[in-house]
Amino acid sequence: MKFINRNKELTVLEKEYKRSGSSFMVIYGRRRVGKTTLIKQFIKNKTNIYYLADTQNERLQLDRFKEIVSEKWHDDVLKNLDVNAWDGIFNYMVKHITLNEKLIIVIDEFQYLAKVNKAVPSIFQRIWDDLLKSRNIMLIFSGSIISMMYNTTLSYNSPLYGRRTGQLKLKPLKFGDFPGFFKERSTIQLIERYSILSGVPKYIEIFRDRADIFKAIEESILDKDSFLYQEPLFILSEELTETTTYFSIMEIISKGDHKIGNIAKKLRIPTNHLTSFLNRLIELELIEREVPVTEKNPSKSKRGLYFIKDHFFRFWFRYVLPYKSYIEIENSKFVLNKIKQTFNLFVSQAFEKVCMDYLMENSLLEIGKIGRWWNNQEEIDIVAFSEKEMLLGECKWWDDKVGINVLKELERKSAFIEKEGKELYFALFSKSGFTGKLEQQAKQEKKILLYDFGKKK
Repeated sequence: MKFINRNKELTVLEKEYKRSGSSFMVIYGRRRVGKTTLIKQFIKNKTNIYYLADTQNERLQLDRFKEIVSEKWHDDVLKNLDVNAWDGIFNYMVKHITLNEKLIIVIDEFQYLAKVNKAVPSIFQRIWDDLLKSRNIMLIFSGSIISMMYNTTLSYNSPLYGRRTGQLKLKPLKFGDFPGFFKERSTIQLIERYSILSGVPKYIEIFRDRADIFKAIEESILDKDSFLYQEPLFILSEELTETTTYFSIMEIISKGDHKIGNIAKKLRIPTNHLTSFLNRLIELELIEREVPVTEKNPSKSKRGLYFIKDHFFRFWFRYVLPYKSYIEIENSKFVLNKIKQTFNLFVSQAFEKVCMDYLMENSLLEIGKIGRWWNNQEEIDIVAFSEKEMLLGECKWWDDKVGINVLKELERKSAFIEKEGKELYFALFSKSGFTGKLEQQAKQEKKILLYDFGKKK
């Protein structure tokens, strides 16, 4: 699969590479997000040593690393050298290898080395301080288990704390990157895929050549032997202890309970005992806490609601976990029918995020803040504002055209928003276009903005 985007991340890495003297980067992010692909794109055509760590015996890994280094420089002395410590290999490297350009040393999945030997962070602290820091070398540690990468490289308590010259947390791709992967798909088809795959490159690769999205779901997610069937289980079990509680929280949220009190009640635990679990899931960017975008002090707001942030996890907890009994007996057709019945509703939640991103990148208005808004009775999909302007938006993932009644309803809701003298605009986003009457009114009034995602480009 070809390399798409990541221009910002490559720029960060290039800047570190070009800095005078040594540099030490930590790259981390969830599984399948594309860390290794990014690193390999960056080190292409540069002098490098790339090593992928695993959970094998440390001595075996030392031998493998030594083999990679000796083959890189055709060094038979090192190849036959009996080395039993990481310090020994790096000490040999800095004394015997002559370089014409900066050398990049990559240890991918670094957390596995630390898992095999808990002293590894201290060992590499010594290697960096004594051997690499004063050399023309760029050291990159990369890892997928976010909690372990934080503890071994970024935490104040880590021996490596303060050594890095930069860090990069790699996130899933944005919806705007999807056309590069699915060139034959319409915008509607791209949004449907984004609502499931959440911008994770490995998941995109699996779906890329499938024309029928429901066939792709059936074969790649609802098949008990498929790659994605158990994916959330693997990710959560690597990152978390007490996975049962975390699973229960996400399942409750996926079914529509977003208030902390309701979640605690269903789990039958005190609300204050739930906070640490929610915060951990937020750190992993699997869920998010939202407050009405107009709140003056979001962190102290009592209107906070919790949502599953990752689209694939939202899909899995909504459609896979509750129906695993059917999937295990290979009755995926039953589950697929359940998905088809509510698929538009499922996609509509991701559509709101797509619309927000589109506004941020394409709107002629100045936008300082954007998000959802609600009170006890009303809800608005998008509220975006700056010091002088405010935009209210509704996103309709309907098979019918959006009519003037939706605009009137949005105008009615605007009375509940404190506008503070800002110039007001109304934006409507549609899957299936707009009625002629609404389009005519939008031509006459500059305050009405229409965005038709179903329109052929």
